[in-house]
Amino acid sequence: MKNTTVAVVGLGYIGLPTAAVLASRGVRVIGVDVNERVVAAVNEGVVPFVEPDLELVLFGAVSDGRLTAQTAMPHADVYVIAVPTPFLPDKSADLSYIDAAVDAIVPQLVGGELLILESTSPPRTTEHIAIRVRAARPDLDGADGRPSVLYAHCPERVLPGKIMTELVTNDRIIGGLTPEAATRARDLYAVFCKGELLLTDATTAEMSKLVENSFRDVNIAFANELSLICDRLGIDVWELIDLANHHPRVNILQPGPGVGGHCIAVDPWFIVAAAPEEARIIRAAREVNDAKPGYVADKVVAAVEGIAEPRIAALGLAFKPDIDDLRESPAIEVVELLAERLPHARIEAVEPHVRELPRELAALPNVALRTWEEAVPGADAVVLLVDHGQFIEQDRSALAGAKVIDTRGAWR
Repeated sequence: MKNTTVAVVGLGYIGLPTAAVLASRGVRVIGVDVNERVVAAVNEGVVPFVEPDLELVLFGAVSDGRLTAQTAMPHADVYVIAVPTPFLPDKSADLSYIDAAVDAIVPQLVGGELLILESTSPPRTTEHIAIRVRAARPDLDGADGRPSVLYAHCPERVLPGKIMTELVTNDRIIGGLTPEAATRARDLYAVFCKGELLLTDATTAEMSKLVENSFRDVNIAFANELSLICDRLGIDVWELIDLANHHPRVNILQPGPGVGGHCIAVDPWFIVAAAPEEARIIRAAREVNDAKPGYVADKVVAAVEGIAEPRIAALGLAFKPDIDDLRESPAIEVVELLAERLPHARIEAVEPHVRELPRELAALPNVALRTWEEAVPGADAVVLLVDHGQFIEQDRSALAGAKVIDTRGAWR
């Protein structure tokens, strides 16, 4: 594999770490991204987002000339597609980013290449890619009708904030449209992956990632539903879950203001779209979790009732602690709802990992980005939406006089 050129298409939270780790193992890697600022940053060895330990690996790979980035699609022996797969208003998958990447790859193909889809996708998306390529390039099929381009799916299974460790240590599921494709993909991941490499077909690999995240979503929905019940009954939900988890076969996750991130908040909908009549529990879990931001907003509104122009400190905008990833964050939705329901309130969002408000909040006249010191003292209400370490370590005397809504159970 060290004589192989790999093009990693999409230099985001998954693509860039994958490119850097491959290059650090001696593979020639070309990163491709449509964002010129991302390309420029990567070529300088600078990580354009927060991910511990990535910058050192990236800087070494760039300095040694094993990793470069560009906006134009090159020819490569292997293409790793790691672009976003959001969902559309009807909750079906938006495959436009994948299609755009494939369309850019197609003119570069000469036969014998391996296309690996890492983007989390609905079942049969890898097959969809193969059909798209064959329609555009029927000349790549052999005389016996067999395609000379190989296709595989290898879903990422890493946790933001621990990506550089988990890329190497986690087991990987590798599904090929053919056994040959799965074997070639396995050889690539074996360059850096110390976990077990599990081979299967592409559709099963696609479904495995969706099932993993749907399992967690259902568990979180159970915890979130418990939080609603406990509010009604006057019970501390975190104490209740802690007690229940002492049972040797019970492991309830923690409630929160909802579920965020590109995976758990999105992937279950791909299963629902694929089998809408059968995916009843998965759909119900999504509905519970999607409704939680509204419930949190209701609690904050009730807390400041009767105050003409309340000041509200909203702590955290990321979808999980100690990262800058805002994708599908329920915290952002809570702040949006508060701005809408309390037009005369001043909502001061505190997110230490970003320098500016996300687009959804920047246009709201009553929302501003502030520090803890600016937002918390004197606030009428403080809502903890993300349990960043910086918030937990702060002197809580600043909360005196404020009504506190702790959605994470961090200040119990």
